[in-house]
Amino acid sequence: ARSAAASGIVVVAAAGNAGKTADGREVYGAVGSPGHDPSVITVGAANPRGTVTRFDDSVAGFSSRGPTRGRTTLDGRPWTDNLLKPDLLAPGNRIVGALSTDALGFRHSWNRLVTTYPQLAAVPGAAQAPNQTLMELSGSSVAAPAVSGTVALMLQTNPGLTPPLVKAILQY
Repeated sequence: ARSAAASGIVVVAAAGNAGKTADGREVYGAVGSPGHDPSVITVGAANPRGTVTRFDDSVAGFSSRGPTRGRTTLDGRPWTDNLLKPDLLAPGNRIVGALSTDALGFRHSWNRLVTTYPQLAAVPGAAQAPNQTLMELSGSSVAAPAVSGTVALMLQTNPGLTPPLVKAILQY
């Protein structure tokens, strides 16, 4: 990821979903590779709480967060960079999207994820009529594509933007 960014490619990565332990305690320092790298735009999941205002938005409990972990240098010395991560948040909690089916809308053709976990297709208020099937997902991997799309639009508008500039503009 660092080499890609050094060559001019904007790298966007999900922060991960290790923000809580099994018993519900918050975990800090759980952003792993490649999101822990300073050159990567790391995206965490926001919980918009189903409202239109941003004042009650928060980091989703499951979303990994920094600071980044320490490491051991090649000569065995401990080193901690303590970067604040994620760099950005995007909606990633209970996001509703289209669920592919066959032309008639039959469930037997749902993707493997929803076939294995049919509760993902139990979207409140959705009729789930043929060719109108929806699913609901949560995760930082659901949030990261929103940032990737924004980056693509930024680069389409101004191809001269460098990865650090893109990150700075988005954070600003």
